[in-house]
Amino acid sequence: MPVNLTAPNPADLHPVPGVKLGIAQAGVRKANRRDLTVIALDEGSAVAGVFTRNRFCAAPVQLCRQHLAANADIRALVINTGNANAGTGEDGLIRARQTCIALARHLNVAPEQILPFSTGVIMETLPVERIEAGLPAALADLQADHWATAAEGIMTTDTLPKGASRQITLGGQAVTITGISKGAGMIKPNMATMLGYLATDANVAPALLQALVTEAANASFNRITIDGDTSTNDSFVLIATRQARHAEITDLDSADGQALRAALIAVSQQLAQAIVRDGEGATKFITITVEGGRTEAECAQAAYAIAHSPLVKTAFFASDPNLGRILAAVGYAGIDDLDQSLIELHLDDVHVVTKGGRRPEYTEADGQRVMKQSEITIRVGLARGTATTTVWTCDLSHDYVTINADYRS
Repeated sequence: MPVNLTAPNPADLHPVPGVKLGIAQAGVRKANRRDLTVIALDEGSAVAGVFTRNRFCAAPVQLCRQHLAANADIRALVINTGNANAGTGEDGLIRARQTCIALARHLNVAPEQILPFSTGVIMETLPVERIEAGLPAALADLQADHWATAAEGIMTTDTLPKGASRQITLGGQAVTITGISKGAGMIKPNMATMLGYLATDANVAPALLQALVTEAANASFNRITIDGDTSTNDSFVLIATRQARHAEITDLDSADGQALRAALIAVSQQLAQAIVRDGEGATKFITITVEGGRTEAECAQAAYAIAHSPLVKTAFFASDPNLGRILAAVGYAGIDDLDQSLIELHLDDVHVVTKGGRRPEYTEADGQRVMKQSEITIRVGLARGTATTTVWTCDLSHDYVTINADYRS
C-alpha cells in the first residue's frame, strides 16, 4: 500500500492552455489497459528535458535528445508503457522513429517534432504496429482535462496514478502548472525509472527552459531513491505553452522568474515524493537530511549512503531502532577526512547520537516510538560547514522482492 498517498482528484489537475492529452488501449504488453498516451502541444510551445545518465539508455531517450538538440518546434509527445524499447539496438531506434513518423503523419508535422517515450520491460522488441494502430483512438481522445487519465496511462508497477497542480499569479495574470509522473522501482537519481511531464502556460523565454527543468529535477527527481538502481528510460520534460498574458520572463532572477522557479520546484517535489510513497513494497516514507557539510555534494554522499543501505532500509521496515547502521553508512560514504567525534544524529524529535556516540539520555523506547511511524525524518549533522541537502527514500520490504521477482510474468 502506498504511504499516505491517494490518487489525484481529476478536478484538482488544472488544464494548461495549449496542452491536450489523449489515452488509448494499444495492447503493447497486456490487453485491456491504458498504455498509450499522446500529449499534443499548440504551436509556439517550448520544451526542454533531462534524461537518464545510464550509458545504456533506451532508443526513445536517444531520439528525444536528438530532437531537442535540433531545436525542433516540438508539437507532441507519445508515451507507451509495457515495453521500454531499451537494449534493442538499431532495431529499437528504427521502431522509435517509426512511432514518431506515424504520429507526425496524423498531425501533419515533421517526425523531429515528436518526442517518444517508453517504459516497461527491457530488451524486448517494441510492438510498433500496435502503437500505430492505437494512435487514432488516442488522438480522438485528446482533451485539455485528461491529466488524471494520462497519469493512469503511464503507470507500470505503480499502484496509484501521480499528479500535481497549482496556480500562481505572474504579472497580475493567472498561470497554471500541472504535471504527472510514474515510477515505483529502479529509482535512483540521475534519473530513475520514472517519467515526469510538467506543463505551464507561463510566458517564459524558451532559452530559460533548460535551466528551469534542470534545477527542478535536481531539487526533486534527483533527490529520490528507492533501490539504488538507475534505469535506462528516465525522462523529465518541462513544457511551456507561453500562452499566459503576462510580460515574457527573460530573467529567472526577476520577481516573476523566482516565483515561477519556486512553483515548478514545488510541483516537481510533490510528483517525486509521490513516487517514493508508492515505492515497490514501501511501508515507510523516509526523509534524510544531512547538514553541516562543507559542500552539498558531500552531504548528498552521506544521505545516499544511508538511503541505499539495505541494512538501514530493512531495519526501518521492521521498526527496529538499530540506528548504528545509519552511523556505519555515514562512515563509508566516502568523506575521507570525516571526524566521527563531531557527528550528531536525530530521529524525528529524538536526539540519538551526540559527538559521535550514543547520547546518554537516549532510550531505545524513544527510537522504537519513531520507527513505528509511517513517516520518519533522519537528520545527520556533520559539523564541517554550512551546506545541507535532503533525500527522500522508503524502506525495503518482503513485497519489494516479490514484485520484482514476478515483474515479467
